[in-house]
Amino acid sequence: MHDFDFDLLVLGAGSGGVAASRRAAALGARVGLIEAGRVGGTCVLRGCVPKKLLVYGSHFRDDLEDAAGFGWSIPSASLDWSKLVAAKDREVNRLNGVYLKMLADSGVHLFFGWGRLIDAHTVEIRGEGGSQRLTARYLLIATGSSPIRPAIPGADLGITSDEALSLPGLPRRAVIVGGGYIGVEFAGIFSRAGVEVSQVLRCDNILRGFDEELRAAYASEQRARGIALHPNQTILAVEPTTDGGAQVLQVRLADGTHLLTDLVLFATGRRPNTTDLGLAEAGVALRGAPDRPSAIIVTPESRTSVENIYAIGDCTDRLNLTPVAIAEGRAVAATLFGGQPTAIDHHNVATAVFGAPPLASVGLSEEQARARYGEVDVYVSRFRPMKHTLSGRDTRTLIKLIAERGSGRVLGCHMLGTDAPEIIQALAVAIRCGATKAQFDATIALHPTAAEEFVLLREPRKPTPAHS
Repeated sequence: MHDFDFDLLVLGAGSGGVAASRRAAALGARVGLIEAGRVGGTCVLRGCVPKKLLVYGSHFRDDLEDAAGFGWSIPSASLDWSKLVAAKDREVNRLNGVYLKMLADSGVHLFFGWGRLIDAHTVEIRGEGGSQRLTARYLLIATGSSPIRPAIPGADLGITSDEALSLPGLPRRAVIVGGGYIGVEFAGIFSRAGVEVSQVLRCDNILRGFDEELRAAYASEQRARGIALHPNQTILAVEPTTDGGAQVLQVRLADGTHLLTDLVLFATGRRPNTTDLGLAEAGVALRGAPDRPSAIIVTPESRTSVENIYAIGDCTDRLNLTPVAIAEGRAVAATLFGGQPTAIDHHNVATAVFGAPPLASVGLSEEQARARYGEVDVYVSRFRPMKHTLSGRDTRTLIKLIAERGSGRVLGCHMLGTDAPEIIQALAVAIRCGATKAQFDATIALHPTAAEEFVLLREPRKPTPAHS
């Protein structure tokens, strides 16, 4: 029998790696956790948490404007961006300390440095004080992902979401390249903060993969906010130039359009962190070409091609959401040390875009539901939120429910509007439990709320010729 240093060695102290480490330690395993940077990973340090703090901060612009409709007279207000960023940094630092304490209290041994597999049981850690080798019965790769820049001239003149979260000041103009979660969320943050925003999209609209009706409604909301959308465009280059004697950037598009801006933010996707980890040498199979490896290939139980090596989170490129990585990590711990082989169900996972306004979805879009089930009933409600009958803000909430015809099982719930993420999280439980439209109908509404619309949808929308 092998005498290993640890039962489990985890590479990456992000949300998934920390969750797996703590759960495995709670189940009696000897756990080592290796991190090259700060503990907390993308979500805590460079993603969900700091981003949402900036969302909160920028949202006050709308609140201050809306207050006038309710009788409030508020003197001229301004945003001190540097103070907001400093407050965000203090909270991120606090959370980093919380993570460190949780790991220490759990008995997890933390090692700082770059971990690289030597073989299926050995990891070499290279740090400031030199290198050391540790062995473990099981290895878990939880190295996450990183933002990518397009391969165009001048890409180095732009920034990614990592830098956008810590800008020392706000630009007057910003061009955001990309229309996914990150691009849309920063478009909302910047526009609410008073920045003139243009968004360059490779496809015909923002938020590819979401319900088409919600995508169209969201684009209308963005345009109403003053965000200029440039769909079906390819960016050719970013170049330094001058504008009125000031040093600025010029974004050249394939159709000949030139956009002058003070900042270019590339929100063009993320790449799994799988290079220089020794994965190929250890026999771990990856997708992609040998010279450009991508995500780690795993089974539903998160096991790689090597029996004792597992991988979770963004480095596997399955469903790249923090709660999913946490669930996958805990499932691996239960499988290896809890006597409970566990695979995570990646279906019906709620997701949200914390933009202006927020959008959230769980289950199937109308397009997905029709493709999978054929005949479905679609219920839609559009309305002006009660708050804005007095504020005067020109915005509409969109609520949508898709049910399987015949059984009535609810296949998807979608919402664009204030509090959408909070409402959809609760509805995710109903969809996970297989709730039917009749059960929604039998639920007494909580009035007056936006959420009550989900239990007041009575008549399905009449099919259009394309859907009949």
